Amino acid sequence: MSHAANPDLLNRLRRAHGHLASIIAMLEKGEDGLKIAQQMQAVVSALDKTKTLIVSDHIEHHLEELVGPLPSAVRSDIAKLGELAKYL
Repeated sequence: MSHAANPDLLNRLRRAHGHLASIIAMLEKGEDGLKIAQQMQAVVSALDKTKTLIVSDHIEHHLEELVGPLPSAVRSDIAKLGELAKYL
């Protein structure tokens, strides 16, 4: 499956996009820097989580191309590797 066909990934990115637009509006209004920084951190965190999902999805997709359908236990292990990827 293409990453573009994954509705969860697209929804996460759309939410982050909307959140970032609201941060830009906060800056334009001259809102408090601490509030802006907190909201920016929320967007960064959301993007990091989305990146982890994309990496896991990518690994899983290419493994299935090589070896065929993966059992659920293997998918679980791949998800753990994806969690590890957030520390790279």
